[in-house]
This record gives sequence, structure tokens and C-alpha cells, in this order.
Amino acid sequence: MSQRVADVIISSNTVFTGLSDQTEPASIAIKDNKIVAIGTEEEIKHCAGEHTKIYQFKDQLIMPGFHDFHLHIMQGAVALNSVNLFAARSEDEALEMIGEFAESKPENQWVIGFTWDAGYWDTQQLPTRHSLDHILPDRPALMFHAEGHYAWVNTKALEIANITRHSENPFYGIIGRDEKNGEPNGILYEKAMDAVIRHAFNFSNSQKNEIFSNFLAHAASLGVTSVNDLHGLKTIESLDVFKEFEDNGKLTTRIHLWPALNGDLGHSKQLRVTYQSDKLRVSGLKQFIDGVITARTAYLLEPYSDQPETRGETSFAPETIKKWVVDADKEGFSIRFHAIGDGAIRLALDAYEEAQKTNGKRDSRHSVEHIEVIHPDDIHRFSELGVTVSMQPDHLAMSERGVYTEQVGAEREKYVFSINTLQKTGAKLAFGTDFPIDILNPLLQIYRAVTRIDSSGKTVWHPHECITLAEALKAYTSGPAYGTFREQELGTLEAGKLADIIVLERNLFEVLVEEIPDIKVLLTIVDGQVVYDYAGSLVR
Repeated sequence: MSQRVADVIISSNTVFTGLSDQTEPASIAIKDNKIVAIGTEEEIKHCAGEHTKIYQFKDQLIMPGFHDFHLHIMQGAVALNSVNLFAARSEDEALEMIGEFAESKPENQWVIGFTWDAGYWDTQQLPTRHSLDHILPDRPALMFHAEGHYAWVNTKALEIANITRHSENPFYGIIGRDEKNGEPNGILYEKAMDAVIRHAFNFSNSQKNEIFSNFLAHAASLGVTSVNDLHGLKTIESLDVFKEFEDNGKLTTRIHLWPALNGDLGHSKQLRVTYQSDKLRVSGLKQFIDGVITARTAYLLEPYSDQPETRGETSFAPETIKKWVVDADKEGFSIRFHAIGDGAIRLALDAYEEAQKTNGKRDSRHSVEHIEVIHPDDIHRFSELGVTVSMQPDHLAMSERGVYTEQVGAEREKYVFSINTLQKTGAKLAFGTDFPIDILNPLLQIYRAVTRIDSSGKTVWHPHECITLAEALKAYTSGPAYGTFREQELGTLEAGKLADIIVLERNLFEVLVEEIPDIKVLLTIVDGQVVYDYAGSLVR
């Protein structure tokens, strides 16, 4: 009997196990890092010993930990200590926010900001380096657009990166230029940002440790127990930092790594062997097929409605993308593609289909990320090919709806962010934030998935694409567990699974839907350990 004595017992009248669509009263016994039993309070009583910690919640919701299926850890960690410009409604307002932030952080060599969007500004005009120069003549500044695919920089940043009127555009990148004199205007698209990012993100090891530590604390406070770190911008080299935290028992969030799919399978296989623990593992490979709608770098089947001379382009030649997929699939890798435009989504699905034809069908669990503008002919292909639908519902409210619709046109607009339509085909849904493109709070994504309230804050965008609360919670728990081949260990509350469990201050199934984004997490348990305790006084 002694081995059945639990380290922790956690009980509530409202437990969402993820095995049904309702909540039920339950007690959960945890021993070491696993759930050893789950049942009624009476059934679990025998697991309590004199040293068992007992958490008794009344109607607060106990559920599996949130599993963010798509984010960028170190960029996000940098954003936590940067200026967030999402609320700015004019260039002047953005500059005021940047100026105040720069003054408050004299120790930061670079002034870094995130999530500005000129689509929300009074003029709807892109800014230039000159306005930034006015407030920051001597300190380099790097401001990422809300979608992270272009940036606004000042002259100092261009100088440090050695970008001049003579610089050529990099492959899959554009240096914005002044129409009169050809000088860089301070807007850098796609790969043209890399030269600046390299300098701005050049952190020492102790800085990286501090940045990462902040991220872990932030994730725990939001009930995020697992994340998928997707190869993104010129990434801050951080694997050694993650490993050091794991070795020292300080890794309080499970990390699934998705390094670049780039044809170098030798390196990828080496990483997969090196990182393969419960807490830190390579789960597959990721690459971009296109950019974003607002920059017109998303790849469309037909031209943009407001700029008929362009339909965007692919980040690599389609033949290259297909070859990389076939080769990596053969080596057993799961693959994920950033694909926002209907042309990019089709190319991703074509590549996965070709891999199936060439290598034979297997349980590959490839995925497409974002899926913003899909062609109706491709909707059924996700379930047919077993491809995961990886989406971030709040993205539909991050872009100014009118601007977005103008760019894609009325016909394509019918198939924008088709969450419910895709789910109804039987495809697996997995949600995330794309942090730092959006804030890390999972409840904001859940709110948006169930309401579809657009950027106006009032209107519902395609009501038929709303999903239920239970479906949204599963897309944030069991969906990502399945997408990382961990459904036997994570994603639901069952005996034998890893103890990643959270408690919310209120029962999501009982509150007004507009209250969902503001609900606090009371307790976060990862691997059987309490990593966040809001009140600090919940233990008996």
C-alpha cells in the first residue's frame, strides 16, 4: 500500500479531463511525475498519507495544462522586455510609446519593439526611419510588425547592419527604398531583417539565461505546461541554455523543438538524437513557404485584389520544398510549414501527398501552420492526408479586418480562418499563439475561437466558423499532444499520464464568454511539481 501514497492530491467539483465535453467532480492523485489515480474523493481518499499535499478547490476548474503548439521561445522572451505597440492608433502614438520605453531602459543597447500595425493607424501609411531617427538619433531601434515578417528600423540600425543604397536585396527579402533617391527607407521585409536581428539579438550567456528564466515564469503563470518552439526569425542560439536549465532541474515547461527543414538532414538527425527527453526533445522540422497577407508576401493562387501585379512568392522553389519533404519524411521526421496564402497551403499539401506516394503511407502527423486563406478545394485534404490544422484563432482579430479583406477580395474572404469547416472534415486541430506575434495567454485564443469577434471588438467574422468551448480546450491540450506524438503521455487527465495539470480561478463553462480572456490561473503543476501557485496558500 505504501507505494500508493500520493505526493499530491488535487480535487474540485469541476474537472475537465478532456475525455468528454463536460466537467465532473473528481480527485487526482499524483506520485512522482505521474497521475496515479483519478476518481471520486471517496475513491482517492486511500492515497493520502501524512506527507501528502492536499489541494481542495470548490468550483474552480481543474484541467490538463495548456500546450502551445506554435511559438518562438527566445523571440518571445525578448518581447517580454520590449515595447508592445499593438495599442498604437497612429505613428505619433507609436513613437511616443517607443520614446517612453527607451527612456525607461537606458541600459538596453538596442531599443526593441513588437506588434505595430499601420493598418490600425489614422493614415494607414507605413512609417519610415526618419520618424524613429527623430526620437532615437544615436541608439539603434528595431520594431517588428505585428506579423513578424517585416520591421521598422532607424538609420543607426541600418548603419550597424551595413545596409546602404548599394545593398542588394537578399534572397526572399526586400529592403524598402525611398522612391526618389533609392536610399533604404527603414522598412525591411522577410530575410532583409536578418542583418539587423543578428546584431540586436546578440546576447551574452547570462542575458540569455535571464531572458529564458523570465519566459518560464511567464508561461507557468498562464498555465502553459508544454510548448512547441518553431524555427523562426534569425533564431537566438539557445539550445545550450534550454539544456542547462533541464540539467539543473529548472526547466518548468516541456519544450518540443522544430529546427529548420533545409536539406541538411545529417544535422537534423544529430539534433534528434541529442534532444530526446521528456522535457526537451526534437519533434520534427519546420520551414516557411510564404509570408503574410499585410505585406503581400503570402503566396496566393490568384493576384492580390488591391495589387493585381503581385500574388506573393514562395520562400524556396516548389521543387526544392517537395524534395526536402520527401527526403525528411523518409527519415521519419514530422514536418510543419508556415503557409498563409491559398497557394502556399496547396503547395504544403502537395508536398505531403508526394511524400506519401514516394515513401508509402505512415503515421507522419505533418502539419500546416496558420492556414489563413484556403482554397475550398483543399479543405478536405487535411483529414485525407492526416495533416494537423495548426491555427492561432486570435490572429483573425489582430489584422484590421477591412484592410485584410481589401487585400484578399470578397471571394477569398469567404474562406478566411476556416477553423470549424476544417474541423468538421475530421482533421485534428491544434492551437497556439505564435508568441511573440500574439501574447502568450491561451485563454485569448480560446475566447476568439468560440466567439469569432473581429478587430472591431463587436462584429462576428463568419459565425459558422465558431467552435464550442470543449472543442477549443481540446485543441489547446489533446490536439497538440497528438501533434507531437505524445497523446499517451499528455493532453488529458488519466491515470498513467504525466502530471501536467492547471487550475483556473473560475469554471470556464459557467462564465460569460467575454470574461474568458481575463480569468487567472491559480495553480500550475508540471511533471508532478508545483511551478506556479497564485495565492501561495492553497496547500492544507
